Amino acid sequence: MKLLTLSVSLFLGVSVRAAQITVHAASSLADVMKEVAPAYEKQSGDKVRLNFDASSILARQIEEGAPADLFLSADEAKMDALEEKNLLAPGTRKSLLSNTLVIVVPTDSNLPIHSAADLANNGAIKKIALAQPSTVPAGIYSKEYLTKSRLWDKVSPKVIPTQNVRAALAAVESGNVEAGFVYKTDALGSRQVKIACEIPAAEGPKISYPVAALAASPDLAAAKKFLAYLESDAALAVFRRYGFSRAK
Repeated sequence: MKLLTLSVSLFLGVSVRAAQITVHAASSLADVMKEVAPAYEKQSGDKVRLNFDASSILARQIEEGAPADLFLSADEAKMDALEEKNLLAPGTRKSLLSNTLVIVVPTDSNLPIHSAADLANNGAIKKIALAQPSTVPAGIYSKEYLTKSRLWDKVSPKVIPTQNVRAALAAVESGNVEAGFVYKTDALGSRQVKIACEIPAAEGPKISYPVAALAASPDLAAAKKFLAYLESDAALAVFRRYGFSRAK
């Protein structure tokens, strides 16, 4: 009888320790997080549920009360908005990763694109996929760069806005557009596009991926534990393999 009681107690103890962590993450993190999360699950015994979309959509879901433990944004502005509304757990916000903007074309394209200026000046380029430039980080970054380069007015009539950066990538992969702006990490994960040119870091916007636990997290301790893992050398090695770098 004592043995049975002990067995039940141990079973219940394991059940209590296993947490369910819900993570809202930017679309550009989909591939890498699908590798990072299972590795953490195996190590910790916790379960990680991933929800991907444009950072603007995820931030709005959080504001509207969607259950979540962690938010991984593709820009600081969306995190700023949540922090101003006291929706972040104090002291948990970190700048985690960095990325690079690139211009991609279908793998069979012969268009001579060596810089963003070619998008404006080449008449053969009719459509350019770009994540929604008014709300989605990848689109905001792209418009910021084109505006700074005095190319936005020429390029904007060709822009086909998409819901998120993955949709912009899909538009190029399908051949529905001649070119598109995406993150380097997105391009490296696709066999249907090639990088025509990379936006130089000195000229492009600073791309930062912040992470924070949410004040309304049902299990803040578990959320903080997973956040710490995201900053670990083991997780960083995976992020780097997918083309990300540590935030500076």
